[in-house]
Amino acid sequence: MTGENEIMPRHVAVIMDGNGRWAVERGLDRTEGHRQGRYAARRFMRAADDRGIEAVSLYAFSTENWARPDSEVSALMELIETALVAELAELTSGNVQLRVSGRRTELPEPLQRALRTAEEATAENDGMYLNLCVNYGGQVEIVDAAKSIAKKVQAGELSVDDIDEQEFGRHLYVPELPPVDLLIRPGGDLRVSNFLLWQIAYAEFYVMEDYWPDFQPEHLDAAIEDYRRRQRRFGGLALEE
Repeated sequence: MTGENEIMPRHVAVIMDGNGRWAVERGLDRTEGHRQGRYAARRFMRAADDRGIEAVSLYAFSTENWARPDSEVSALMELIETALVAELAELTSGNVQLRVSGRRTELPEPLQRALRTAEEATAENDGMYLNLCVNYGGQVEIVDAAKSIAKKVQAGELSVDDIDEQEFGRHLYVPELPPVDLLIRPGGDLRVSNFLLWQIAYAEFYVMEDYWPDFQPEHLDAAIEDYRRRQRRFGGLALEE
C-alpha cells in the first residue's frame, strides 16, 4: 500500500514537549521555555508549509495540563492568546486555515475570543490546515463524539446500524482533516500522551531527543526522511511478503 501519495506525509502532528525542561536546564523560568516553544511552532509551521504538508496539528494544552501550578496555567493561556494575535496576519497572508480541537468553552473568555477571531479571519483560506489543540484530550474527544452520535440516535436522526468508522469520524472536533501520517515527539519520551488517539491509528512515530524550543527545519526534514523509509502496510502485507 505504498506509492507516490505516501512519500510525503499529508498530516503531521506534534506533541510540543520539553519546554519546561529546556528552561530549567538553562536556569530559566519554565514560562520562558513555553515562550521559546512558541517561536519553535512558528518555525515548524513555515517549514511544513514550504514542504507542501497539507495539515499540521499542534498540541498546545491538554486536558491534563490543568493540574499544573496555577501560575504556569495562567501563563500558558496568556501565551496562546498572545501568539494567536501576533501570528494572525501571517496565518491570513499565508493562506493557512486555522481549526481548533478541544473543549474551548472551558478556556478563559479572552482566549476563546482570540480563537474565534483567528478562525473567522482564516475561514476563507484554502491552504494548509493548522489544527490547534487547546484543552484537548484524545479520550475526551472520543467521548464527545460518542455523545453527539447518541443524541442523534435518540432524536431518530441516525440509526445504530449506520454507525461505522466513517460516521464516527464525522463527529470528531475537526472531521475534515486527513488521518495523521506522522507524529513527532520532541524531548525523548515514548508515549502518545492522550493525543489524537483516533487519528493516529496508523501514524508513524518519530521521537526527537532535542526539546521543542530547539526545533529547526532540519528536524522536520529528518522526520520526513525517516518516514519515507517506513513500509506502511496498514494491516496488510508488503509486496515482497
